[in-house]
Amino acid sequence: MDIQKDSKKIIICTNVNRDIDFRMTRRVYDILEKCGRCVVICTVYDDESALDIPRVSLKEIKHEAVKLEDEIPGAEMIITFGGDGTILRAARAAADHEVPILGINMGGKGFIAELETDEIELINCAAIGAYEIESRMMLDAEIIRADGSVYRDFALNDIVLRGYNKVIDLSLYGDGHIISCFSGDGAVIATPTGSTAYSLAAGGPIVEPSAHNIIVTPICAHVLEAKSFVLTSDRRVSIEIGHEKHNPAYMSADGCERVEINSGDKVNVSKSTRSTRLVRLSNRSFYRKVSEKLGERL
Repeated sequence: MDIQKDSKKIIICTNVNRDIDFRMTRRVYDILEKCGRCVVICTVYDDESALDIPRVSLKEIKHEAVKLEDEIPGAEMIITFGGDGTILRAARAAADHEVPILGINMGGKGFIAELETDEIELINCAAIGAYEIESRMMLDAEIIRADGSVYRDFALNDIVLRGYNKVIDLSLYGDGHIISCFSGDGAVIATPTGSTAYSLAAGGPIVEPSAHNIIVTPICAHVLEAKSFVLTSDRRVSIEIGHEKHNPAYMSADGCERVEINSGDKVNVSKSTRSTRLVRLSNRSFYRKVSEKLGERL
């Protein structure tokens, strides 16, 4: 099948800590190039020790690494090589442009990724447009400071509130009605996509990722009554840090920058108008993926 010359570019986003020698990146690049697709490559990394790797490896395909944010406008698709963390980075960059993401797992569990490395040949389907799109809800978060200033962020997986080193007091509300008050390490406010990440590790439920819910899960609560709640997506979740203990705490969105929160601050979390669009190529069900990733084989 011929691809029109004016077809949109495809971005390959490679985590150089995962595809260290660019073996998988080069393989997919070759597939896309043979299909006549315009391809650009960007790189991300987990630590600064990998910064010099791309300049050497990319010369073999006569390519220079570009910045993801610069290339997203007008792109048809982003193909990521790495773990779910790499997909989360791409999702944050792509959310305002509605560019879909195809994740190829080279990390750990890889719940969000669509393909494993032994399924690379399915990239041919992506190259000719033979794929489906699945929309995933995201969350907006705002910190309303005691002085009236506001900090805003958004996430595909979760909004996490934690104490830096000590237990913190938290009060959780849904549309102004109390959900729970407890002392503990913090709380995870997750989307269905994020239900298999930190929320699950903290004792939260597994929720089908295409659903529209907000999952509220306490982290190591020091009270038996503090349970996980699954709310409808139109709820507004509010979290207040207790006034009696002035232990430092922070908020992070999808594990990114930690933003300090203090007594008197309020954190509001709600469904975002943004969404993440994921490319679907395989017929692997979510239930099969859960059984495979969590150790049971069906």
